[in-house]
Amino acid sequence: MKLRATAIGFAAILMWSFLALLTASSGKMPPFQLSAICFAIGSIPGLVVLILNPARLALLKQPVRVWITGIAGLFGYHFLYFTALRNAPAVEAGLISYLWPLLIVVGSALLPGERLRWYHVAGALAGLSGTFLIVGRNGIDFDGAYAVGYGAAFLCAFTWSGYSLLTRRFEAVSTDVVTGFCLATSILSFFCHLGLETTVWPGSSFEWVAVIGLGLFPVGAAFYAWDYGVKNGDIQILGAASYAAPLLSTLILMLFGFAEPSWRIALACLLVTGGAVLAAQEMFRRKIPAQSAAAE
Repeated sequence: MKLRATAIGFAAILMWSFLALLTASSGKMPPFQLSAICFAIGSIPGLVVLILNPARLALLKQPVRVWITGIAGLFGYHFLYFTALRNAPAVEAGLISYLWPLLIVVGSALLPGERLRWYHVAGALAGLSGTFLIVGRNGIDFDGAYAVGYGAAFLCAFTWSGYSLLTRRFEAVSTDVVTGFCLATSILSFFCHLGLETTVWPGSSFEWVAVIGLGLFPVGAAFYAWDYGVKNGDIQILGAASYAAPLLSTLILMLFGFAEPSWRIALACLLVTGGAVLAAQEMFRRKIPAQSAAAE
């Protein structure tokens, strides 16, 4: 059960690795407009399930704290991320915001039934180092003039790690509620778009396909998978493995001609993969004895 849930959580990481490619292919739609449309699309699978199974609507009746946590996590993260990108260079903002996997691994020690081991931290730090090589491939230069953007990026990291850790405390809450989180995030993003941006629509069918792909997978199904994974899987392994997202994203961009191969990518691959394996060694230990017992 735990291994299956962890695998489902990792499926979210795989989907997020397509975020950069699909975003780059979606045209010049402003971020909050894109967020509003994608989260609306992302809520459709959940709405279909609720329509086909009306009895599941009762699962949406949750305490206020659950709704506040979910909406703050999804909308808050994207609001802060977009704010960081508006007020600081993308390289530095991306590096800071991607502290969230490390924060998840360290913060998970505070959860009931969890213990923080040295290899969890070492694996997360290895992943962070690999991410640094990817995100900072063109150099890092922190400038005080971008303090607002840097601050937003730090809050971004704490927001998503906090959401992921708090979600674990709501493990009895059905993943169906993510549908409501997506709808609320879409509505709030829409109002931000009206107040802050000028509407720009995709200029081709290819761009529309990219927008729909974003809504169905990285900004849709991924959140359902992540919710199930962190509630029922190994959150420490998922936290460390999350560093695979920027690596996989870069490899995918290379495959489609948006990035060039380099020694940094090769070294980052070793660091991220090695870090994930190191962090997951406890699961491997549990799995091997179980298989041995079954063979006997």
